[in-house]
Amino acid sequence: MLISRRKAMALVGGGLVAVTVSVPAMAQTVSSIKSVGTVKIGMLVDFPPFGIMNQRNQPDGYDADVAKLLAKEWGVNLQIVPVTGPNRIPYLQTNQVDLLVASLGITEERAKSVDFSKPYAGISIGVFGAQDIAVAKPEDLAGKIIAVARASTQDTAITRLAPQDATVRRFDDDASVVQALLSGQVRLVGVSNVTAAQIEKAMPGRFNQKFQLSQQVQGIAVRKGSTELLESVNAFLKKVKTDGQLTAIHEKWLGAPLPRFVAETN
Repeated sequence: MLISRRKAMALVGGGLVAVTVSVPAMAQTVSSIKSVGTVKIGMLVDFPPFGIMNQRNQPDGYDADVAKLLAKEWGVNLQIVPVTGPNRIPYLQTNQVDLLVASLGITEERAKSVDFSKPYAGISIGVFGAQDIAVAKPEDLAGKIIAVARASTQDTAITRLAPQDATVRRFDDDASVVQALLSGQVRLVGVSNVTAAQIEKAMPGRFNQKFQLSQQVQGIAVRKGSTELLESVNAFLKKVKTDGQLTAIHEKWLGAPLPRFVAETN
């Protein structure tokens, strides 16, 4: 039975029944953001160097710098909202953020839930682990345990490719996956090349790359149907790719120019 929002609130207020009222996803526009004066951008803060918390306990990293440039382009204040891998799309869909600059890989499955911009970053995904484990292809994962961040691209890839007798152990985020590897809970992980580089820096010589799963481009995500907002985001990305600002951010945080498969996509 359907009840009105007013009646639902009245019932809750009277203590008779607890009702959860869902918030429908609403298409967003640049003009509506400018009218408020602030853009709320969801961002991972546990995926260095794309998203971190700095010494002042403020969101920082590649994604934060991109978000700052976008807010400056639109002439609005920036509010970065920390999100996790599993909740970032729900945060967008329930209007808790206006868009996501959250290291979100562009996939067909995710494109059913959000609309993606042109790529603003790119990484490779692979299997990484202890030096003494001989793993060179998905079939070699038979009987082995591999850790991944839940709902990540590597989770999807390994779930699809690993043999049935492999065990995929899912953690809430990449930081937990790395901790599991370093503490010896697991000996294989599915991670990005960026995370693998961080592991190698922390523990040189203990681990190595086993095989690559995919190259992945990341996009800024907006709510489905937000055509005007998406066009504005894409215009912004084209501008910062052309004038070199995005390459400068990439060199700052990843120590290399923007990958060609990202830079040449407009």
